[in-house]
Amino acid sequence: MIEVVCNHRLGKKVHMKCNSDDAIRDLKKLIAAQTGTRWDKIVLKKWYTIFKNHVTLGDYEIHDGMNLELYYQ
Repeated sequence: MIEVVCNHRLGKKVHMKCNSDDAIRDLKKLIAAQTGTRWDKIVLKKWYTIFKNHVTLGDYEIHDGMNLELYYQ
């Protein structure tokens, strides 16, 4: 289990626990359940890299305690 911190940019941080073999889509669904938004409207970024839904967290080398940027479409 790893913990990923998603910064909402409006002062709210979302802490999520997930596995490294989960897809980005699964992480978005967990975030959507906690924030009350639709998962397909969530965009996760790190610098200029936009994470694609079908790729796993391990493939993107997302580790425990890593911060991601959370945006809405």
